[in-house]
Amino acid sequence: MLQVSYIRDNREKVLERLAVKNFKQPNLVDEIIQLDERRRLTQNQMDGVSAQANAAAKQIGELMRAGKKEEAEALKATTGAFKGEVQTLNEQLSSLEEELNQKIVLLPNLPHISVPQGSTPEENEVVSDNGSKPQLPANALPHWELAAKYNLIDFELGVKITGAGFPVYKGKGAKLQRALISFFLDEAEKAGYSEVMLPLLVNEASGFGTGQLPDKEGQMYYIGEDKLYLIPTAEVPITNLYRDVILKADELPVRNCGYTPCFRREAGSYGAHVRGLNRLHQFDKVEIVQVVHPDSSYDVIEQMSEHVQGLLQKLGLPYRVLRLCGGDMGFTAALTYDMETWSAAQQRWLEVSSVSNFETFQSNRLKLRFRNAEGKTQLAHTLNGSALALPRIVATLLENNQTEKGIKIPEVLVPYTKFEWID
Repeated sequence: MLQVSYIRDNREKVLERLAVKNFKQPNLVDEIIQLDERRRLTQNQMDGVSAQANAAAKQIGELMRAGKKEEAEALKATTGAFKGEVQTLNEQLSSLEEELNQKIVLLPNLPHISVPQGSTPEENEVVSDNGSKPQLPANALPHWELAAKYNLIDFELGVKITGAGFPVYKGKGAKLQRALISFFLDEAEKAGYSEVMLPLLVNEASGFGTGQLPDKEGQMYYIGEDKLYLIPTAEVPITNLYRDVILKADELPVRNCGYTPCFRREAGSYGAHVRGLNRLHQFDKVEIVQVVHPDSSYDVIEQMSEHVQGLLQKLGLPYRVLRLCGGDMGFTAALTYDMETWSAAQQRWLEVSSVSNFETFQSNRLKLRFRNAEGKTQLAHTLNGSALALPRIVATLLENNQTEKGIKIPEVLVPYTKFEWID
């Protein structure tokens, strides 16, 4: 959530950066500024009346102590209006604050100056292109056919049990899933991340804290009776570990990682591009999250990007790094890098990771602060990244490593799978 003081003091810059994100309600900025002016005026009026009431109460006390009871009672009779006026102003103030909060949560984060202009994924900036695309024979199979051929994933059984987008992993397919999760967690630990195991359900305050609510309410599975949401990513519970927390400066950076299943309704997703593992309602992911000093967050996002790229390099997958344009960025992000792997059988790029810097957008909602060198509290910066999301990694591993003999397992995974081939 943007800070009201920043919006008020930087109106033109806010409008300029929102335009980069193709925000369709720029009038909200002026509405917020006007509401804030009314809120501050009302606060000043209430403070003034309260000061008058306090002064009168003090004078009444002095008159009573001086034995001037009649004068005190006369003054007391004139101060009754203060109480009613303070109550009226307080009600007005509460109403203005509520209206202000309802509007300000509709504003997305401001994109970093490096974010390119654009409105579609085609306008994202290719930062780097890494590795050679494998040349497969003409009879190469897409991953959903390989999964059926080697009895790795049963999509129809998932439909029977739950519905489309909830696959059942079997045999070596299940072992490959577990191997990837363990590999990603071990690599995160080597990079200095502390592992946490997390609830898969969160409350409304947690969803609001990281920006999923109210922006992505329709994309989350909701359990109405308990007013809880299934997590769309481990980012939500990990970051909320620090909600309403004041850290010490020497505790930064905080680094956490966690594996969870993730749940997304993906409303409106259909067509050939969502076939197989390309888009699911339930999938596994290892997430990395950092809470850092504001001065270091843009160095940290580069480090997190390099960590994700290192995983793809160790798996032997060709990939590219994109800097997302303003129109393709998430609501909460100031800068996002996407990593995509090349699917040789489908002849298309598949997104497997997003690494984002949220600056103070989440921490302002979370009231996540640290105490700086001067002893004052200051909002921290938060960042997160997929390291990695499994479905499309599995898809590209199966497709790119298929041979006449079977599917070759990357060397780094063999200690985890305990087999070198799927055949």
